[in-house]
Amino acid sequence: MLYLTGIIITFFLVLILASKKNKTEADKILALWLFFTGFHLFLFYLHFKNDYSDFPFLLGLELPMPLVQGPFLFLYTSTLTNQNRHKKYNLLHFIPFIIAILVLLPFYTLPFDEKINIFNNQGKGYEVLITILYAAVLFSGIIYALLSLQKLSKHRKNINNQFSFTEEINLAWLRYLIIGSSIIWLVVIFFDDQYIFSVVVFYLIFIGYFGIKQVGIFTNKSISENNNIETLPLETTSIKDSSEKIKYEKSGLTPTELQAIHQKLTQIMQDEKLYKNADLTLTELAQKINVHPNTLSQVINSAEQKNFYDYINFQRVEEFKKIIRLPENQKFTFLSVAFECGFNSKTAFNRNFKKATGLSPSEYLK
Repeated sequence: MLYLTGIIITFFLVLILASKKNKTEADKILALWLFFTGFHLFLFYLHFKNDYSDFPFLLGLELPMPLVQGPFLFLYTSTLTNQNRHKKYNLLHFIPFIIAILVLLPFYTLPFDEKINIFNNQGKGYEVLITILYAAVLFSGIIYALLSLQKLSKHRKNINNQFSFTEEINLAWLRYLIIGSSIIWLVVIFFDDQYIFSVVVFYLIFIGYFGIKQVGIFTNKSISENNNIETLPLETTSIKDSSEKIKYEKSGLTPTELQAIHQKLTQIMQDEKLYKNADLTLTELAQKINVHPNTLSQVINSAEQKNFYDYINFQRVEEFKKIIRLPENQKFTFLSVAFECGFNSKTAFNRNFKKATGLSPSEYLK
């Protein structure tokens, strides 16, 4: 019953992702990942129930299936953190899976009775192949888990230079996925199939429960409904070279050009108050000024002595300090005014206000 529940939940999540409007690349990868996981769980369920008689052609297909888990985790992490820049090579990650299928073709072409006999005799005649496959599966799972953690670590370091909002929910989601996958690989090492797939089912239930609760994973919403929690869109704006004409390059920026861009930045922030966009990114702001994101990042770091995140949130704090004093705004709460200034949560507002002024909003107003 547990395995059947996991199969139903997994394909239900695949259906949700498939029907989601404006699917991102990460959504598509997650949908494929869940589909393969659900199919693998279904194959184990047939093996567990000894019910291959209705699906004799599926016998043995579960053997190479674990080889897709690591690549899917890595590609999902890379795409979600905007580090999947070599998409044309994505399929190369699945070469071990394809090789395993080809190596097992002689087994797949055997009559059903012979395949059943081999299974009942613990893979007699295929012991060496099974050992190599098991080693490849473990190696793949561990290596891709480590590579995914590396991608996540790199992304965390880059956030403040690219986004004007924090991504704790995004990072937590990825962190949980990677940790969960790592736990499964540990179970693979020390326990048998029934324990492994029981853990897989609970992992899938977790993905469904946590994923549906969080904005942007299985939904199209991107605004927090809880003012005390920083809930953010799962997939962030991609930072890549614009196809438009690039006026400046970071390596050749002169002091005069830097000053000119800074003046343009200051003017557009005063005139358009772009910081009021809670989801403002470095790329979006760079496109407004018609410069490369790297150039804009250099200008902000040099002229303002701040990274992009601190610069934008400092502007929001200054806007809050300006409009909270107005008599017509006295009837509003601090938080509603903070949201008007571009903050997307109470936590982000309080943290950045204290960082900019050394005081809490209440202490400052007094």
